[in-house]
Amino acid sequence: MYYMGVDVGSVSTDVVLIDENNNIIEQIYIRTKGSPINAVQNAFKTLKEKYNDKQIQAAGTTGSGRHIASYLIGADIVKNEITAHSVAALEIDKDVRTILEIGGQDSKIIILNRGIVSDFAMNTVCAAGTGSFLDRQAERLGIPIEEFGNYAVKAKNSVRIAGRCAVFAESDMIHKQQLGYDKSDIIKGLCDALVRNYLSNVGKGKNIQSKIFFQGGVATNKGMIAAFEEALGCKVYVPKYHKVMGALGSAILAKEKVKEKKNTNFKGFNVADMEIKTKSFECKGCSNGCEVVMINDENTTLGCFGDRCGKWSSSYVEKIINS
Repeated sequence: MYYMGVDVGSVSTDVVLIDENNNIIEQIYIRTKGSPINAVQNAFKTLKEKYNDKQIQAAGTTGSGRHIASYLIGADIVKNEITAHSVAALEIDKDVRTILEIGGQDSKIIILNRGIVSDFAMNTVCAAGTGSFLDRQAERLGIPIEEFGNYAVKAKNSVRIAGRCAVFAESDMIHKQQLGYDKSDIIKGLCDALVRNYLSNVGKGKNIQSKIFFQGGVATNKGMIAAFEEALGCKVYVPKYHKVMGALGSAILAKEKVKEKKNTNFKGFNVADMEIKTKSFECKGCSNGCEVVMINDENTTLGCFGDRCGKWSSSYVEKIINS
């Protein structure tokens, strides 16, 4: 019997299955590519070949697309990324005090005090503080992003790159290339710039204490780990499942929720084969004029989102959480 966690982000969609002891039994990483519904369905097609519906005792969702995913799969609990990442980190190590998380399109910092979130911050504005920034620069340098960290740790010097803005950073990097700087030194400079950006923006005013976990896809980059350790002056730990910590946290939360209510809302793996369509309309209920998005299968409306007041979405969310 397993418990499912689904983390739908702007860049990737992660799905994990855990057992009764919170061990990860299965993990799937799929590029979202602007279509969270297709990403979830593709993940389910893979899982459907190995598991049956009755084996899934609970399901939880998190990430920027958590609500749309919850309607789609029949989630038992819907939680934000801060909660999900914190639960996963504390499951691995109760002594974690700080979580540094950098994903493809956003980054966040979470401060924990005795196992409770005491402070956090997120950056969703500038690409210079995210993984997509490194992806773009790796492409420009003609280096696979998987090798980016290896180049950085080989560097003899760090080239100073203006990292406060993605546009300026890219222009500065091109200028350094034209001057003939070594690629390894430029890459180390990019990693250092991203860390400076993160600490001065997301981490500004935060009481960063050890033990520090580095989570998210960017934590695979050895150069970024080294840059954080150099800037913070202490060891930075990367958990084994750093790429899917959000999904792990949501699976753990779903397991706890179902043990309270004794049943699951999980719809089953046949969701993979359903024809899901979305349509939108402008709500005329007030001056906000919200664009409300409706998710429909062949016969029914699965859910709505996009309304600021919750007029359309709240009934579906309450039905999912309280059923």
